[in-house]
Amino acid sequence: MRKNLIFCRHGESEFNAKRIIQGHIDTDLTPKGIVQAKLAGEELKKFRIEKIYCSDLRRAKRTADIIGDVLDITPLIDKRIREMSFGEWEGRTYEYIYENDLDTFHGWLKNPVACPLPSQEDIKSFKARLNSFLNDVLSVKEKNILIVAHGGSIQGMICILTGLGFEHLWALKHTNTGISIVDVNSSKNRLKVLNFSNHLEAVENPLI
Repeated sequence: MRKNLIFCRHGESEFNAKRIIQGHIDTDLTPKGIVQAKLAGEELKKFRIEKIYCSDLRRAKRTADIIGDVLDITPLIDKRIREMSFGEWEGRTYEYIYENDLDTFHGWLKNPVACPLPSQEDIKSFKARLNSFLNDVLSVKEKNILIVAHGGSIQGMICILTGLGFEHLWALKHTNTGISIVDVNSSKNRLKVLNFSNHLEAVENPLI
């Protein structure tokens, strides 16, 4: 059966606002993140979503709950789509990294397979858990499925679905509540939308 997998990154989290690397650190949404989630929910009404899956981490789960309230769908939690663990870098500010380990950071962004972070989650294990989730999702009867997760896990699933190597994981980008859509069918999967975020204009560029 042909399916639309609709991906939505979580709203702004407490650590996003403070420019701190999260990974598996479990932070909640900011007030701005709550508004972003509500706006995303309104935008997602047009996609006839039948089922919602979300990461177990609070920033994604709360985003999914807010969207689910708008769509009148209860999200299903799945730990397999939580963010990659960034090892000892979790809890560090970007400013600290820029000042102390910029070369490592640039190498990781360019090719996270060849240049992993110190003690980060093994990239093969990360890919395997995402692939396991996708195999299960593609076996359900529903056609239009929303997946609320994280930048890394969403981009990893897009890499798997499109055949893009994980060395390109960070070449893709998702802003908070950015929406992407992959058309999945038996012949060839197609990335239809990447990081759509027009629904955020009211909160990003408010009228004065």
